[in-house]
Amino acid sequence: MDQPAPLPRRPRGRPPRHGHSYADTRELLIRRGTELLTERGVSATALDEVLKSVGVPKGSFYHYFPNKDAFVLATLDSYAAYLSRKLDRHLGDAKLAPLARLQSFVDDACDGVERHAFARGCLVGNLGQEVGCLDTKIQQRLEEIFLDWEARVADCLQAAVAADELPATTDCAAMSHAFWIGWEGAILRARLMRSTEPMRAFFRFFMAALR
Repeated sequence: MDQPAPLPRRPRGRPPRHGHSYADTRELLIRRGTELLTERGVSATALDEVLKSVGVPKGSFYHYFPNKDAFVLATLDSYAAYLSRKLDRHLGDAKLAPLARLQSFVDDACDGVERHAFARGCLVGNLGQEVGCLDTKIQQRLEEIFLDWEARVADCLQAAVAADELPATTDCAAMSHAFWIGWEGAILRARLMRSTEPMRAFFRFFMAALR
């Protein structure tokens, strides 16, 4: 009979002072890191500030991540998973017609930007603006995430073709690619203007181009 797998060993280092487990503390660091990176980017985010904000002793960072690049990748993966779930929730809503599902996603995104007082944008788009100072692995991961998101929107557009909302000749992959290029720029402009109008204006333009 096979023996049960041994429990994973806890990495060496000082334990957290706030009583959370290793996994909980690591998740707290990722969550806080996501917030700060979304607001400021990589260059302006100090690791010591991240640690202090969740009550982890200064100097304990390497107990949870081998280096800053690994930390950025972890926050990136967490954010990508979060937005993919949001895309699936809106774009997979069978109660709505396909193009209305995309509108629902845009409305939700606008609400989120307003809710955070325009301090936060899209982490993937923000990091993309710092490409010159990012490790190659992070750059590759950013492109992988964009391709994944493009595939999800392309599927929604293909459903719109099947539902006769769009012409059969619509190049769904190309239009989805264009959507994400324009959408990230619209979010940046929205933060600068402190208004969601650039996001909504881009979507109106995109919908007109589709039809």
